[in-house]
Amino acid sequence: MIVTSGKVRGGNLDVDVSGLPEGTTVVVLAPEGDETFDLDPDQEAKLLAAIGEADRGELVGAAEVIKRLPRR
Repeated sequence: MIVTSGKVRGGNLDVDVSGLPEGTTVVVLAPEGDETFDLDPDQEAKLLAAIGEADRGELVGAAEVIKRLPRR
């Protein structure tokens, strides 16, 4: 997974897509207003560790995640 960000300018989404292959489908998540969230120290440490893993490329592909989901 590649994570990138951008800004809306003049009614268009301005995003650096240099790391995305042609034809890539993207999902845009946008906050509504001044949304924030609070983390306790343990949650913050886990989030920062996960961000570090992603930055190092230590990711699991979507197909693998789907295989790991419990079946009903």
